[in-house]
Amino acid sequence: MKVKQTAGRDSLGEFAPKFAQLNDDVLFGEVWSSDALPLKTRSMLTVTTLVSKGLIDSSFQYHLQTAKANGVTKTEMAELLTHIAFYAGWPNAWAAFRMAKEVYNDDDGKCGGMFGLGEPNTAYAKYFIGNSYLKPLTDPKQTVFMANVTFEPKCRNNWHVHKAEQGGGQILLCTDGCGWYQEWGKPAQKLYAGDVVYIPTGVKHWHGASKDSWFSHIAVECPGVNTSNEWLEPVSDEQYNGLE
Repeated sequence: MKVKQTAGRDSLGEFAPKFAQLNDDVLFGEVWSSDALPLKTRSMLTVTTLVSKGLIDSSFQYHLQTAKANGVTKTEMAELLTHIAFYAGWPNAWAAFRMAKEVYNDDDGKCGGMFGLGEPNTAYAKYFIGNSYLKPLTDPKQTVFMANVTFEPKCRNNWHVHKAEQGGGQILLCTDGCGWYQEWGKPAQKLYAGDVVYIPTGVKHWHGASKDSWFSHIAVECPGVNTSNEWLEPVSDEQYNGLE
């Protein structure tokens, strides 16, 4: 992903044009834009370095905002700064936390993970308990359809079955937060970022967030012939609240 930056030229373009060019075109245009590391990882590394050096200034605020935009959640940022405190110093962490609270003050984990929140999932709201959000990642007319789905705490979809005459099914790539997946007649499976779930056709199941965490996954629709979903009954509060 190409990162565009103009801060160098905006602030120092006339006074130090070479420095401005290196900042905008090399640091951000080449280093930050390299595919060797995800932007989320680069943001976490940058925050760590700045806190370690005690550079809690406007540039740090910018990198906090960038980290949030790159998918670093409030929970992850708090954990990151707590970890850094033991190595970079308690005062540095305190200063970083004060600024991080300002940047994340409107965020309650509602970020959608590394791909962003998307729009309210109104088209399928009747099949969900609670609020969910949908961000399509691909065009189904051109390739396999993938979408980032985000559930607020306690949100889950109804029991449902993926159908197809041939092929079909779904893959869930968990990217952020904590959630649940359950097949009919089997114990529920707790899900975390990095988990992958394959759902064959004909399997009755549901998935959603845990009680106290937002949850995001990429839903990958496996190619098939005459694919469809059959939506069934909701997951009752009794069923859901009994999960441990």
